[in-house]
Amino acid sequence: MTVPENFYDAVGGEETFSLIVHRFYEQVRTDDILGPMYPPDDWEGAEQRLKMFLAQYWGGPSDYSEQRGHPRLRMRHAHFPIGVTAAQRWLELMDKAMQDVDITPEQHEAIWDHMLRVADMLINSNPDPHEKR
Repeated sequence: MTVPENFYDAVGGEETFSLIVHRFYEQVRTDDILGPMYPPDDWEGAEQRLKMFLAQYWGGPSDYSEQRGHPRLRMRHAHFPIGVTAAQRWLELMDKAMQDVDITPEQHEAIWDHMLRVADMLINSNPDPHEKR
């Protein structure tokens, strides 16, 4: 039996992160809040960037930094109006994307905790432009 070297390998590497990200973007394409934030001609690019980011963050290949430099997530998302409603929707879709992925509860919790921190960090709009009044 081979012992995984890091978290990325332990959860199944590229296959796992590709599955999560693909499931996520399947939902985003038709989402009324998140969908309009994406250029309609760059779905594959968006999917690839998120997959590379997550892979690198969790100990996989450093393709993201090699191709795009430092992640600078707040800067890269600053031109999108991200309020609490959008952050919550992002988490909702990510939660659905992570369901039934073959990882342990502890691994799921680690990834989910990271998603919660990222969603909170990217909120940049007050009042929330997506909130229904």
